Amino acid sequence: MTPIHILVLALGLLAAPWAAPGAATAQEAPRTETAILAGGCFWCVESDFDKVPGVLETVSGFAGGHVANPTYRQVTAGGTGHREVVRVTFDPARVSFTQLVSYFWRTIDPVDGGGQFCDRGESYTTAIYATTPAQLEQAQASKAEIERRLGRKIETVVAALDAKEFFPAEAYHQNYHETHSLKYAYYRYACGRDARLEKLWGPAAGKWPPPADQPGS
Repeated sequence: MTPIHILVLALGLLAAPWAAPGAATAQEAPRTETAILAGGCFWCVESDFDKVPGVLETVSGFAGGHVANPTYRQVTAGGTGHREVVRVTFDPARVSFTQLVSYFWRTIDPVDGGGQFCDRGESYTTAIYATTPAQLEQAQASKAEIERRLGRKIETVVAALDAKEFFPAEAYHQNYHETHSLKYAYYRYACGRDARLEKLWGPAAGKWPPPADQPGS
């Protein structure tokens, strides 16, 4: 053993007792949960949820259908039963599923059963896919409350879904609002998304955190 190896080992032994108890625990990844949300164009849903504190990752994809590993072209053509969705991974210690759902309502038009804004067809309709029994119960309660407050039928589907039934979209769709920011901004404006949200929700449209006392108009 060379002198340098002996020195390194000695330094390591001297440093070891100073390691704080529980230091490894502090380095562990936080507990996470997954929400799967269909709000029309998944580019827009990604953009909306990327700004929420406590959201760790958003991934565009497809869910709710009967075809494994569908392509974007297959889904938008219709017949697969899938919706465009975003898988939202979040830290429940920082933001709750209930808070995310409350915010979600104000980023979509939940009374439109034929699509969202300029995007029409089944693949663009809205849904909350619960990945746990607790999520399902919370989403159902939230939907009932929004329906009561708006006084209109809510078309958004609330259903249980195994997280394995989520299929990521092609790579070029991921983070589209960042990788193609100008094209994305034009699309969102031209589609009338924000104009319709403001008309439906007023000042609460797309704002985080969602104001509890402003259900819409």
